[in-house]
Amino acid sequence: MKQFRQLQSRIDTFLTHFLDNQKSQSPTCSRLEDAIRYTLLAGGKRIRPLLVYATADSLNVEKDTVDYIAASIEMIHAYSLIHDDLPAMDNDELRRGKPTCHIQYDEATAILAGDALQAMAFDVLSQTPIKAHHVVKLLSILAGACGLHGMAGGQSLDLQAENKHININQLQAIHSAKTGALLVACVNMVVCLCDQLDKQQIQAYLQFAEHFGIAFQIVDDILDVTGHTSKLGKPVGSDQQRHKSTYPSLLGLEKALEKARYHIGAAKSNLQKTNQENLALLTLTDYIQNRSH
Repeated sequence: MKQFRQLQSRIDTFLTHFLDNQKSQSPTCSRLEDAIRYTLLAGGKRIRPLLVYATADSLNVEKDTVDYIAASIEMIHAYSLIHDDLPAMDNDELRRGKPTCHIQYDEATAILAGDALQAMAFDVLSQTPIKAHHVVKLLSILAGACGLHGMAGGQSLDLQAENKHININQLQAIHSAKTGALLVACVNMVVCLCDQLDKQQIQAYLQFAEHFGIAFQIVDDILDVTGHTSKLGKPVGSDQQRHKSTYPSLLGLEKALEKARYHIGAAKSNLQKTNQENLALLTLTDYIQNRSH
């Protein structure tokens, strides 16, 4: 879709400029910088920045403002991918059609690249050109989404669940933290800039994001079964090889698809409750449902 390709190009340009500026300030860490660029600028769908921009479109927030939010989220996502791929975690060797960071460089460099990206995410977010109290709120939301009760905590629970039988509620709790928290933050960080919204509208946006996140994870699990490495850019069947509980493994493929459709419908229903123009968010939600990679 043309509008999404333009936004993908926009965030790639912003990230490149930010890294170039970092290099001009300290040109000594060339290998570490190369590893950061290798992962952060490797392309990908940029779903999280797209979700930020689509929410901004719904709420008439300037793109020049949310560039910083989109960049910070993508940096956190990139750091998480680097660490997830490490031998101590998921031990993957392919990401976005290329060798993972620790394969292309080495484990120590990959760990440091992830560490640096996490710090850079808060650096870029702190530079958002808005009032100070809004910046503090953004920093708080992002910290919560990627910390103990968010992405990192969810990843820990996911690792603990390997080779164990868990139920669907436990699986959903894991992914609500591991994957969903950062997706909810994409919406919440834009919403928190809009003081004119009432509690019902805010709740509708956050409920939309929660259902969007669940649907995203279910489709991701399904593609690990039905997809192709050439399209996904990463090995398929890896969840089964690591004996992970997934939506298809617990529900079966057809019921997993049915559950994805339910959450897509619930996401759209909550968008109606916002009383805003949500074309970009609806288009992105449809894309999530129908994606093949």
